[in-house]
Amino acid sequence: MTPTKELTYERFEGKEAAGQLDTFIAAYEEVYEEPPYSEGPSDVAEFISHYQVHAQRAGMRLIIARDGDEVVGFTYGYLLPSDSSWWANVQEDLPEDFTREDGSRTWVILELAVRKPWRRLGVAARLHALLLDGLDVERVTLTVRPEPEAVAAQSAYAAWGYREVGLSHPWEEAPFYTAMVLDLPKREA
Repeated sequence: MTPTKELTYERFEGKEAAGQLDTFIAAYEEVYEEPPYSEGPSDVAEFISHYQVHAQRAGMRLIIARDGDEVVGFTYGYLLPSDSSWWANVQEDLPEDFTREDGSRTWVILELAVRKPWRRLGVAARLHALLLDGLDVERVTLTVRPEPEAVAAQSAYAAWGYREVGLSHPWEEAPFYTAMVLDLPKREA
């Protein structure tokens, strides 16, 4: 597992993203067994279930990074639907015009993960850039764990222009996450 400079990136949209779970699940397991996540088999099973739902969402996009044949990282997301509860999970009073969704305003990043030997080599930044490439949305949102073990991710998102909008608590047993937003430049008509 020595990183090379032969990294390639593949983009999958919509239904073709749904069929890629087996391609990156081992990388998911490896990354998320580390703190602060410390996920085990039941967490992985829950992720698989969630991914199958996410892969059916409008705007679904998946980017997989490879070093030769080896998957070294991945990221994915989709458009927030008009009936999204994303902003209801944020523990702040956000203005109604901020939380309004129409199915094409906001794109959400659900996962961005890079295996340890390939970290700090620009893989996450490239995955992120490719994921957002060509999106026709006003903004992008994501959540990040606030623990010290996630400081590299927190720093990367801040460096990429994300700003904090509050703490998110997506379900009762979930940890708290920092909710962040990146406003995208307006496209010229």
